[in-house]
Amino acid sequence: MPVLWDRIKPAGDGALLLEFGDRLDPEVNRGVHAVARSIRRAWIDGVWGVVPAYTTVLVEFNPLVISGEALATGLMTMDVVMEDVQPQCFTIPTLYGGEYGPDLEDVAGRLGLSPDAVIAGHTSVRYHIYCVGFSPGFPLCGIVADQLQVPRRATPRTVVPAGSVAIAGAQTGVYPTASPGGWNVLGRTPIPLFQVHRDPPIRYQPGDSLQFRAIARREYEELVAAVKAGHDASEVMPDVPD
Repeated sequence: MPVLWDRIKPAGDGALLLEFGDRLDPEVNRGVHAVARSIRRAWIDGVWGVVPAYTTVLVEFNPLVISGEALATGLMTMDVVMEDVQPQCFTIPTLYGGEYGPDLEDVAGRLGLSPDAVIAGHTSVRYHIYCVGFSPGFPLCGIVADQLQVPRRATPRTVVPAGSVAIAGAQTGVYPTASPGGWNVLGRTPIPLFQVHRDPPIRYQPGDSLQFRAIARREYEELVAAVKAGHDASEVMPDVPD
Protein backbone atom coordinates (compact mmCIF):
# COMPACT_ATOMS: atom_id res chain seq x y z
CA MET A 1 0.00 0.00 0.00
CA PRO A 2 1.21 3.61 -0.48
CA VAL A 3 3.33 5.32 2.16
CA LEU A 4 1.03 6.79 4.82
CA TRP A 5 3.32 9.46 6.24
CA ASP A 6 4.01 12.87 4.73
CA ARG A 7 7.64 13.31 5.74
CA ILE A 8 10.53 11.33 7.15
CA LYS A 9 13.45 13.14 8.76
CA PRO A 10 16.38 12.49 11.11
CA ALA A 11 15.86 12.99 14.84
CA GLY A 12 19.47 13.01 16.01
CA ASP A 13 21.95 10.38 14.82
CA GLY A 14 19.97 7.40 16.07
CA ALA A 15 16.32 7.99 15.16
CA LEU A 16 13.98 8.82 12.31
CA LEU A 17 10.72 10.70 12.73
CA LEU A 18 7.80 9.82 10.47
CA GLU A 19 5.35 12.72 10.29
CA PHE A 20 1.72 12.18 9.32
CA GLY A 21 0.77 15.86 9.18
CA ASP A 22 -0.32 18.07 12.05
CA ARG A 23 -4.06 17.39 12.21
CA LEU A 24 -5.61 15.53 15.16
CA ASP A 25 -7.79 13.00 13.40
CA PRO A 26 -8.71 9.43 14.43
CA GLU A 27 -8.20 8.12 10.89
CA VAL A 28 -4.72 9.64 10.66
CA ASN A 29 -3.94 8.17 14.08
CA ARG A 30 -5.01 4.71 12.93
CA GLY A 31 -2.42 4.99 10.18
CA VAL A 32 0.20 6.01 12.77
CA HIS A 33 -0.41 2.86 14.81
CA ALA A 34 -0.67 0.60 11.75
CA VAL A 35 2.78 1.78 10.66
CA ALA A 36 4.18 1.33 14.19
CA ARG A 37 2.84 -2.24 14.40
CA SER A 38 4.22 -3.05 10.96
CA ILE A 39 7.70 -1.77 11.87
CA ARG A 40 7.73 -3.88 15.01
CA ARG A 41 6.69 -6.98 13.09
CA ALA A 42 9.37 -6.40 10.44
CA TRP A 43 12.15 -7.00 13.01
CA ILE A 44 14.56 -4.68 11.20
CA ASP A 45 18.15 -5.25 12.32
CA GLY A 46 19.33 -2.31 14.41
CA VAL A 47 15.86 -0.94 15.24
CA TRP A 48 15.34 -1.03 18.99
CA GLY A 49 12.45 1.39 19.60
CA VAL A 50 9.18 2.36 17.92
CA VAL A 51 7.21 5.17 19.59
CA PRO A 52 3.83 6.14 18.08
CA ALA A 53 2.17 9.40 19.12
CA TYR A 54 -0.70 11.56 17.83
CA THR A 55 0.65 12.21 14.32
CA THR A 56 4.19 10.80 14.40
CA VAL A 57 6.18 7.61 14.76
CA LEU A 58 9.70 7.81 16.17
CA VAL A 59 11.90 4.94 14.98
CA GLU A 60 15.01 4.51 17.15
CA PHE A 61 17.98 2.57 15.79
CA ASN A 62 21.62 1.72 16.39
CA PRO A 63 23.68 3.61 13.77
CA LEU A 64 26.48 1.05 14.17
CA VAL A 65 24.11 -1.60 12.81
CA ILE A 66 22.07 0.30 10.21
CA SER A 67 22.36 3.77 8.72
CA GLY A 68 19.53 6.25 8.73
CA GLU A 69 19.52 6.26 4.92
CA ALA A 70 19.23 2.48 4.70
CA LEU A 71 16.50 2.42 7.33
CA ALA A 72 14.53 5.13 5.53
CA THR A 73 14.75 3.16 2.29
CA GLY A 74 13.56 0.03 4.02
CA LEU A 75 10.62 1.82 5.61
CA MET A 76 9.55 3.25 2.27
CA THR A 77 9.21 -0.27 0.82
CA MET A 78 7.78 -1.95 3.94
CA ASP A 79 4.33 -3.52 3.77
CA VAL A 80 1.88 -1.76 6.08
CA VAL A 81 -1.12 -3.77 7.23
CA MET A 82 -4.25 -1.85 8.22
CA GLU A 83 -5.90 -4.27 10.61
CA ASP A 84 -9.66 -4.46 10.92
CA VAL A 85 -9.80 -4.12 14.70
CA GLN A 86 -13.11 -3.57 16.50
CA PRO A 87 -12.48 -0.75 19.00
CA GLN A 88 -13.94 -0.77 22.48
CA CYS A 89 -15.32 2.11 24.51
CA PHE A 90 -14.46 2.15 28.21
CA THR A 91 -16.79 4.10 30.49
CA ILE A 92 -14.95 5.93 33.26
CA PRO A 93 -17.18 6.63 36.30
CA THR A 94 -15.98 9.95 37.71
CA LEU A 95 -16.71 11.97 40.83
CA TYR A 96 -16.35 15.59 39.71
CA GLY A 97 -15.40 18.59 41.81
CA GLY A 98 -14.59 19.07 45.46
CA GLU A 99 -11.42 17.52 46.81
CA TYR A 100 -11.35 15.09 43.87
CA GLY A 101 -11.70 17.79 41.21
CA PRO A 102 -9.83 20.79 42.62
CA ASP A 103 -9.67 22.66 39.31
CA LEU A 104 -13.32 22.33 38.29
CA GLU A 105 -14.45 25.66 39.77
CA ASP A 106 -11.46 27.50 38.31
CA VAL A 107 -11.94 25.96 34.86
CA ALA A 108 -15.65 26.84 34.91
CA GLY A 109 -14.85 30.44 35.86
CA ARG A 110 -12.25 30.82 33.14
CA LEU A 111 -14.67 29.47 30.56
CA GLY A 112 -17.65 31.50 31.76
CA LEU A 113 -19.61 28.32 32.44
CA SER A 114 -21.15 26.70 35.49
CA PRO A 115 -19.39 23.65 36.95
CA ASP A 116 -22.41 21.56 35.94
CA ALA A 117 -22.05 22.77 32.34
CA VAL A 118 -18.38 21.77 32.31
CA ILE A 119 -19.28 18.32 33.64
CA ALA A 120 -22.10 17.94 31.10
CA GLY A 121 -19.77 18.93 28.27
CA HIS A 122 -16.97 16.66 29.39
CA THR A 123 -19.25 13.61 29.76
CA SER A 124 -21.07 14.12 26.45
CA VAL A 125 -18.25 12.92 24.16
CA ARG A 126 -16.55 9.62 23.42
CA TYR A 127 -12.86 10.47 23.35
CA HIS A 128 -10.56 8.66 20.92
CA ILE A 129 -7.40 7.27 22.55
CA TYR A 130 -4.62 8.61 20.33
CA CYS A 131 -1.71 7.14 22.25
CA VAL A 132 -0.69 5.84 25.65
CA GLY A 133 2.27 7.40 27.39
CA PHE A 134 3.68 10.09 29.69
CA SER A 135 3.28 7.66 32.61
CA PRO A 136 2.39 3.93 32.57
CA GLY A 137 -1.07 3.52 31.09
CA PHE A 138 -1.88 7.23 30.68
CA PRO A 139 -4.49 7.47 27.86
CA LEU A 140 -3.99 10.64 25.80
CA CYS A 141 -7.46 11.32 24.42
CA GLY A 142 -9.32 13.92 22.38
CA ILE A 143 -10.78 15.96 21.11
CA VAL A 144 -12.18 18.19 23.89
CA ALA A 145 -14.93 20.52 22.65
CA ASP A 146 -13.76 24.03 21.82
CA GLN A 147 -15.87 25.58 24.57
CA LEU A 148 -14.13 23.44 27.22
CA GLN A 149 -10.53 23.95 26.14
CA VAL A 150 -8.19 25.59 28.65
CA PRO A 151 -4.39 25.55 28.75
CA ARG A 152 -2.35 23.59 31.26
CA ARG A 153 -1.97 24.98 34.74
CA ALA A 154 0.61 27.74 35.08
CA THR A 155 2.18 25.82 37.98
CA PRO A 156 2.22 22.01 37.71
CA ARG A 157 1.53 19.91 40.78
CA THR A 158 4.31 17.76 42.18
CA VAL A 159 1.79 14.96 42.81
CA VAL A 160 -1.50 14.31 41.05
CA PRO A 161 -3.42 11.42 42.70
CA ALA A 162 -4.02 8.21 40.79
CA GLY A 163 -7.38 8.20 39.03
CA SER A 164 -7.46 11.97 38.48
CA VAL A 165 -9.47 12.96 35.40
CA ALA A 166 -8.06 16.04 33.73
CA ILE A 167 -8.04 18.27 30.66
CA ALA A 168 -5.44 20.43 28.92
CA GLY A 169 -6.07 22.15 25.60
CA ALA A 170 -7.77 19.70 23.25
CA GLN A 171 -6.72 16.71 25.35
CA THR A 172 -8.29 14.79 28.19
CA GLY A 173 -7.12 11.76 30.10
CA VAL A 174 -6.71 9.96 33.40
CA TYR A 175 -3.62 9.77 35.61
CA PRO A 176 -3.39 5.99 36.21
CA THR A 177 -0.72 6.38 38.89
CA ALA A 178 0.23 9.20 41.22
CA SER A 179 2.68 11.46 39.37
CA PRO A 180 3.59 15.08 38.75
CA GLY A 181 1.33 16.83 36.28
CA GLY A 182 0.11 20.14 34.99
CA TRP A 183 -3.31 19.31 33.59
CA ASN A 184 -6.53 20.74 35.08
CA VAL A 185 -8.05 18.12 37.39
CA LEU A 186 -11.84 17.96 37.10
CA GLY A 187 -12.55 14.78 39.06
CA ARG A 188 -11.40 11.31 39.99
CA THR A 189 -12.34 7.76 39.09
CA PRO A 190 -12.21 4.89 41.60
CA ILE A 191 -11.43 2.41 38.80
CA PRO A 192 -7.72 1.42 38.65
CA LEU A 193 -6.68 1.89 35.04
CA PHE A 194 -3.16 0.50 35.45
CA GLN A 195 -2.39 -2.61 37.50
CA VAL A 196 1.14 -3.92 37.14
CA HIS A 197 0.20 -7.49 38.11
CA ARG A 198 -2.78 -7.68 35.73
CA ASP A 199 -2.33 -9.22 32.28
CA PRO A 200 -2.39 -6.94 30.43
CA PRO A 201 -1.75 -4.07 32.90
CA ILE A 202 -4.17 -1.83 30.96
CA ARG A 203 -7.35 -2.90 29.19
CA TYR A 204 -7.50 -0.22 26.49
CA GLN A 205 -5.22 0.56 23.58
CA PRO A 206 -4.86 3.31 20.98
CA GLY A 207 -7.92 3.29 18.76
CA ASP A 208 -10.28 2.52 21.63
CA SER A 209 -12.21 5.32 23.30
CA LEU A 210 -13.15 6.59 26.74
CA GLN A 211 -16.40 8.16 27.86
CA PHE A 212 -16.69 9.72 31.29
CA ARG A 213 -19.78 9.18 33.45
CA ALA A 214 -20.54 11.51 36.36
CA ILE A 215 -21.26 9.72 39.63
CA ALA A 216 -22.20 10.78 43.16
CA ARG A 217 -20.08 10.28 46.28
CA ARG A 218 -22.08 7.22 47.36
CA GLU A 219 -21.43 5.35 44.09
CA TYR A 220 -17.79 6.38 44.22
CA GLU A 221 -17.40 4.83 47.67
CA GLU A 222 -19.28 1.68 46.58
CA LEU A 223 -16.91 1.26 43.63
CA VAL A 224 -13.89 1.82 45.87
CA ALA A 225 -15.16 -0.96 48.14
CA ALA A 226 -15.80 -3.26 45.17
CA VAL A 227 -12.29 -2.74 43.85
CA LYS A 228 -10.76 -3.39 47.29
CA ALA A 229 -12.77 -6.62 47.45
CA GLY A 230 -11.16 -7.75 44.22
CA HIS A 231 -14.09 -7.18 41.86
CA ASP A 232 -13.51 -5.97 38.31
CA ALA A 233 -15.55 -2.76 38.13
CA SER A 234 -14.56 -1.93 34.55
CA GLU A 235 -17.36 -0.73 32.28
CA VAL A 236 -17.04 -1.59 28.59
CA MET A 237 -19.55 -0.98 25.83
CA PRO A 238 -19.40 -1.38 22.05
CA ASP A 239 -17.75 1.52 20.27
CA VAL A 240 -19.14 3.28 17.23
CA PRO A 241 -17.26 4.56 14.20
CA ASP A 242 -15.86 8.10 14.53
